[in-house]
Amino acid sequence: MKHEPLMKDVKFLLASDPTGKVCREYDMYMEDAGLARRGLYIINPDGIVVMLIASEPPVGKSTPEILRLLEAWKYVYEHPDEACPANWEPGKKTLKPGPELVGSVGNYITEKDLISITYADYKLG
Repeated sequence: MKHEPLMKDVKFLLASDPTGKVCREYDMYMEDAGLARRGLYIINPDGIVVMLIASEPPVGKSTPEILRLLEAWKYVYEHPDEACPANWEPGKKTLKPGPELVGSVGNYITEKDLISITYADYKLG
């Protein structure tokens, strides 16, 4: 069994797919290269895939961004009448989806809110 030193503080189980079976089932396997794409599936408690991000192997994912996305999906699952705008973080403003919001998000969220990235100091575990 291999142990990745960078993952020593991760407090949840990780899995391996040496045959590529799972990657193929999730359409993440690149047959010609014999490699898997980097896939991230966020599945809500009802078993529904609510987000899918896939990238080619040379570029890794951002752990703080993954944690931010998980927080946002958790929030909207628990508050189904709200939406999290771009770059939302816990404690920031949310939106109430509806026809009145279309074309007027700027009346509720400022441009600074949308483009500022101030990730919290996330820790694994």
